[in-house]
This record gives sequence, structure tokens and C-alpha cells, in this order.
Amino acid sequence: MNSKIDGSNTADNVHSINSINSINITDNADNADNALVKVIYNEEHLNERPTVLGRDLHKALDIQTPYHKWFPRMCEYGFTKDKDYMILVGQKCPTNNPKNPWTEVTDHQLTIDMAKEICMLQRTEIGKRCREYFLEIERQWNSPDAVMARALQMANIRMDMLRQQTLQLTEAIAVKDQQIAEMKPKVSYYDIVLACKDLLPISQISKDYGWSARRMNEWLNEQKVQFKQGNIWLLYQKYAELGYTSTKTNLYSSKDGTQHTKIHTYWTQKGRLFIYEIMKAAGNLPLIERVIEREIMANEADTNMSIDTGAGIGTDMDM
Repeated sequence: MNSKIDGSNTADNVHSINSINSINITDNADNADNALVKVIYNEEHLNERPTVLGRDLHKALDIQTPYHKWFPRMCEYGFTKDKDYMILVGQKCPTNNPKNPWTEVTDHQLTIDMAKEICMLQRTEIGKRCREYFLEIERQWNSPDAVMARALQMANIRMDMLRQQTLQLTEAIAVKDQQIAEMKPKVSYYDIVLACKDLLPISQISKDYGWSARRMNEWLNEQKVQFKQGNIWLLYQKYAELGYTSTKTNLYSSKDGTQHTKIHTYWTQKGRLFIYEIMKAAGNLPLIERVIEREIMANEADTNMSIDTGAGIGTDMDM
């Protein structure tokens, strides 16, 4: 049994006879009147080989034994379910009972190879004629013109699918580009800094990065930006005159009412941007930019995946 029936698209490989409605049932002989058995061609899967229905073959061979007894007996000759035939359930057949004019029966979809062998097993003149008919069906199916026609049909179908996929990918990329464009105005840390004119303590700037004031001060010290003099952090001379900081003297009272002073170093917005630049150069982004950068990268990754998928589809079509 050389021709395998593809049952991968059905549940439990048991087909409803109603699905045959989507299949073109034609006579593949030059003269339709000479067709002994109707042959099924699958328009959705053009490369699947033609098949016949078991009950049509049973009728054409003029078998007197009831079909439900005859077909299992034929299967005893070595035919395999889902390879040589598929089970079709739910076919409606007319009855002679006016009260119940229709009944449901089980049918089978057979490969041409199986049909030919069954015809040969009958050892009758009609069996011989049916077998020769199926041989002619196979010759026509395998003819260069028929093979080329099927190839062209499949190529056209695949091209239509590729066009649809390309259109969908183009729309998806346009949406991603729009989302990225809408997001970009929000990513500038400069906008937030320049909108603020106040002096800031290092504790507030460090929160922009999810750091503590102590960690930020120590990091700036490691970068040779500032040094500690007593209890106050001061900029090295290289940066001291660039307008990055401003020192303020604050008055406070002790428990006994004595007035004291304490000097604090505050950062200007210019200094805040300076910290941003050296932090960014070291790979430390503000929290707001980390979140939005991840969103942009995720959107770009989705876009690239869509493009790769489209390229893969094109490759598959070429194959």
C-alpha cells in the first residue's frame, strides 16, 4: 500500500463525511459517462493524491454482500487504517422508510492503490475494468502537464499567503515604529533636569539612580570628582569653578540654645547633568531611562522578530 492518506488534520483520524463537501468530486476520465467510480481531489491540499469512497467502489463492483460486512473482510488483506484508508462517519443515506427517510452510515476514504488491489481481489470483469480505470487515473495524475499545473496552483497559493503575511508584517512594524516614536520624547533625562532650577542635595540626585547618598558620594570620590574635608564633600579644583555645586551655611541650635553653623554642599542643575553624563558613561542610567530603555528594546526586539519571521516565510515559500 504505497500511497498514505494524511490524517494529521483530523481528531483521532476519524473524519466526518460532511468534510467532503469542501473537496472537489469529479470524474477524471476523458468522458464523464465512462467514469466507473467518482474520484476525490483535495483542493485545499493540492499535492495529496486522489482517493475514492469505499461505498462508491462497493457499488461500482456490484458487490452483493452488505458494505458493513464486506469492507472489514477486505481490510483483512493487509490494509492499514490512516495509511491506506480513513474512516468517515456521519454520511446520510436515503431509506425506504417514509417516517425515517434518512440514516447515517460509516464510509471510508481509500487510496487509489488500495482501490486497485480490492478490484483485483474480486476476480471479476467489472473488477478488471475498475482497476484499469484507476490505472488511467494514476497516469493522468502523474502526467507532466498535471504535475506542472498543480505546482503552479500551489505557487500561486503560496504567493498569496506571502503577500498577506508581508502586509501584516508591514502594519505591525508601522505600529511598533509609532510606539517607539511616541516613547522617545519621554526618555530625555535632560528635560526633567532643565525644568528644575533648584539646588539639590546629593541625596535627592542619588535617588534618581536608586542609590543612597553615601554610595553616590563614595562613587564620585572614586571618580576623582570630589574629596571629603572633615564632614563636607568638596570638588577637586578641576571641577570647583565650573558651577556644579553651591555651598550653603545653615544655622541650627543645640539643646542649650547655642547657635551653630553647618556647611552643606548642594548641586546645581548643571552639576546634576554633569553627574548624569559620567554616570551614563559608566553604564549607570537613571531609573526613568532604564524603564523606558527596556520598553524600547522590547519593542525593537518584537519588530526584529516579526521581520525575521517574515524572512523565514519567504524562505519557506521559495522551498
